[in-house]
Amino acid sequence: MPTAIAPTFAEERLLFTPVTPDDGATPVIFAFPNTYSVGITSLGYQVVWATLAQRPDLAVSRLFTDIHEPLPSQPELLGLSLSWELDYVNILTLLESLEIPIWAAERDDSDPIVFGGGPVLTANPEPFAAFFDVVLLGDGEVLLEAFLDAFQESRGCDRPTRLRRLAQVPGVYVPSLYQVTYSAPDGPVATIQPIDSGIPTHLEKQTYRGDHLSTSTVVTPQAAWENIYMVEVVRSCPEMCRFCMASYLTLPFRVAPINSLVAAIEKGLAKTSRLGLLGASITQHPEFADLLDYLNQPQHDDVRLSLASVRTNTVNRQLTETLTRHGSRSVTIAVESGSERLRRIVNKKLETADIIAAAVNAKAGGLSALKLYGMAGIPGEVPEDLEATVAMMQQVKKAAPGLRLTLGCSTFVPKAHTPFQWYGVNPAAEKRLKFLQKQLRSQGIDFRPESYNWSVMQGLIARGDRRLSKFLVQVRDYGDSLGSYKRAFKDLKGQLPPLSFYVHDDWPVDQPLPWDHIGGPLPKGTLLKHREDAIAHFPTL
Repeated sequence: MPTAIAPTFAEERLLFTPVTPDDGATPVIFAFPNTYSVGITSLGYQVVWATLAQRPDLAVSRLFTDIHEPLPSQPELLGLSLSWELDYVNILTLLESLEIPIWAAERDDSDPIVFGGGPVLTANPEPFAAFFDVVLLGDGEVLLEAFLDAFQESRGCDRPTRLRRLAQVPGVYVPSLYQVTYSAPDGPVATIQPIDSGIPTHLEKQTYRGDHLSTSTVVTPQAAWENIYMVEVVRSCPEMCRFCMASYLTLPFRVAPINSLVAAIEKGLAKTSRLGLLGASITQHPEFADLLDYLNQPQHDDVRLSLASVRTNTVNRQLTETLTRHGSRSVTIAVESGSERLRRIVNKKLETADIIAAAVNAKAGGLSALKLYGMAGIPGEVPEDLEATVAMMQQVKKAAPGLRLTLGCSTFVPKAHTPFQWYGVNPAAEKRLKFLQKQLRSQGIDFRPESYNWSVMQGLIARGDRRLSKFLVQVRDYGDSLGSYKRAFKDLKGQLPPLSFYVHDDWPVDQPLPWDHIGGPLPKGTLLKHREDAIAHFPTL
């Protein structure tokens, strides 16, 4: 069990007022399966914690892998926010440290209801289904209060009755109330059905459609981004790159009104001078230029500004000069590839000239570095596309001499509820990353590839089904190394499909998906249409 370190919590400056719990309030543990510095930097975790802490019928304690607040001896609710697939190991460890069975089927009335949320679980909860009593599918603004109200209504009931009551709340998924069948022990999913007619046959991700978006509820020097106050400027992204879960899973695109953004920023700047503007495509806010004008007023000269990745063709002089004025030395753009054909495949509405203009504007605005993000192994990619990326980086370097260039490059990983969910990870991606590294580093361009092997593991979990739960526990018990994954697959041969099925195979579009019982923002037919639009740009053989 991690140890409580009072000074860490004492350094927090709150932007909300926790209530005093009522007598008999439900004891709740709200956990993040990583260290405090990582967890407290998660805006989603902050907002959910503040929501819980402002309900007088709850007594909430926070738990991280390294520290915790004083914990109740008999918690009735345990919440977990999962942002990264590979943090599942820490979930199992936290459950064990609290002496809670890791398997939901083994819990009884003396154990808390274990619920989870976050983008990983919303997209595809199935690999983790056996660990959770309840999964919240979608946005906390519309889910959390309804879930908590239903929990309180059934507080005096036995565990099966409570779970059935919770399953009636839209977006609340109780995995134990659904039965999965397979075409064979090592074949694909065949059916996913509720255990009886009293359980919804289909679940829908819940979407908050308001325009008052999230802001930090706490500022602390112990955060990974020290003393940062975060403001969500937009939610989702209108570009809809076909591999991007952050766009497809969070549709529709919403923007916060400029007046609410200004009010939120003023509130935060009363606590700190470090500001982070968040969103998948913040510079596409229709009043973003006005927001920059506001931040460039003299009273904000001491504000240090950080931005999420911005759309390439919005990197203009106003933006780069604002960043320079407020302490930033670089700007980050996602380009995916130097190949214009490949960018059409992924629906990246971007020309090479836009990328070069972004570099020129970055340098002219006083920035010293430009960070670009690309990807290898995109469906439809051929070796010539990698050569086009090298050529593009050469053009950028020539156009903005002296600007420090970094190309971070990941491997394509299929994600649920996107048009590319049917495609597998390209085994050739590892060699293609090495090709880019050799070509770019020799020209003085900083190339930073993400681990191909860990991309494979992400792909496994992203397209996994319930049979992976036993596998994941075995991997953890073996030490959670890459070798452990191979060893566990060998041990479970015949009990689940091979690694290639989950990770590398292109799935037939009529094959049932592990998450078919969970509806995302767009129907499968629309995703298939977007997939066909991408295939139209594939190379002809």
